[in-house]
Amino acid sequence: MDTDERIALAMAELLRKQGYAATGIKQLARAAGAPTGSLYHHFKGGKREIAAAALRRTGAAYIQLLPLLLDAHDDLAAGIEALFAEAAEDMRGTGWANMCPVGTVTAETADTEPELREVAAEVMGTWVEAGSRYFTARGLAETDSRTVVFAVLSALEGAFILARGLRSPEPFHAAGRTVGTYVASLRAEQPKTPTRARAQAGRRAAT
Repeated sequence: MDTDERIALAMAELLRKQGYAATGIKQLARAAGAPTGSLYHHFKGGKREIAAAALRRTGAAYIQLLPLLLDAHDDLAAGIEALFAEAAEDMRGTGWANMCPVGTVTAETADTEPELREVAAEVMGTWVEAGSRYFTARGLAETDSRTVVFAVLSALEGAFILARGLRSPEPFHAAGRTVGTYVASLRAEQPKTPTRARAQAGRRAAT
């Protein structure tokens, strides 16, 4: 793994656990296993530039989870419920610390770090576009697909916060059932496509 990638991934992990303000350069250097000077060599803009790179890298990786987790399910609504259940188990397994760094940084810095807010908005925009293409390929109308993406993202980000505060997976399961029910109602109105073709199309659409 290249040094710049190692630094960005270490920053993403720290952002996920403790946010932007609490993350210092020395702590980041230790986490990345790199000298402090190396951070500025690879990222001349310092902490802010590293955070931006971390958000872009993790954002690109997170959207790939959509086909990875949903393609295995012929029933899209059931797949969405399973996606939320998987998120609940992942968060429980990390001691309720597995929050999305993009959401964490956005909530923390939207008014104090406009450059990072813009990066977060850029990442979220790619999620919406890629997710919309995926759900359209899975048989939803284009307008419905965009609505579903917003519903999934909003429900996930809210569930992260509630689950972390309550130390409970219940918010994920409730959100998954609700979004899944909504998607089932949309699917009932759409013509069905062959299972294998639908999954393959969805995977291509999200990349």
